[in-house]
Amino acid sequence: MDEVFRALADPHRRALLDRLRLRNGQTLRELCAGLDMSRQAVAKHLAVLEAAGLVTTRRRGREKLHHLDAAPIDLIAERWIGRYARERVRAVADLRAALEGAPVSPTEFTYTTYVRTTPERLWEALTDPAFTRRYWGVAFRTEWRKGAPMVWEENGRETVDPEQVVLEADPPRRLAYTWHTFTPEWAAAAGIDEETLTRISAERRSRVAFEIEPEGDVVRLTVVHDDFDRGSRVAEMVAQGWPRLLADLKTLLETGEL
Repeated sequence: MDEVFRALADPHRRALLDRLRLRNGQTLRELCAGLDMSRQAVAKHLAVLEAAGLVTTRRRGREKLHHLDAAPIDLIAERWIGRYARERVRAVADLRAALEGAPVSPTEFTYTTYVRTTPERLWEALTDPAFTRRYWGVAFRTEWRKGAPMVWEENGRETVDPEQVVLEADPPRRLAYTWHTFTPEWAAAAGIDEETLTRISAERRSRVAFEIEPEGDVVRLTVVHDDFDRGSRVAEMVAQGWPRLLADLKTLLETGEL
């Protein structure tokens, strides 16, 4: 946590994180625009943020995209904010953001974690029904090939829709698929009220991608959940759910238990 606090202590670095929160996946050129800093200074600040785990990067052709990674900040919150107090704190923060005119949620969620395992084992943990049930409570029925339909099984119910499909499957390196359909049966089992169900059902379908990269004796897993509507309620929900879900995945792979 020392590196995280040192990184956050600088106002220029906090400003860069603010920019990424408003729009994730920016290049160095985009982040430099409008700032009273040299390109070299911005690059140095980004390097500090990346070393602290607050920023992750990925390549898109010749471009290097920078993403906010809230995992270290989430760990700080877990340490000092109790489970029951956290919802109250989040509600106050959301109210303040709304009153100040700041967006509560981004249009893209990116999360990176490091797991002491192999790429093959991590791929199995993301695709094998017996494995996903243990930490997620969800099992997938699909052929894991591009365009293959997916059936989501959760709480004894199946969610089926023609638009629930595999987008990419390159084992054990990359996996992507469209997010599930929000049915009344799913909402009832998940404790989602009717008003929220109506709102999220009206949003366009999002998608999630997993990038698996070996780094020595660990594997770097990057989750990118995107293609949300601006101000998406679904984006808010997955941003709260992914950190805990991936923490459980990491624990299960590294210890064999939850």
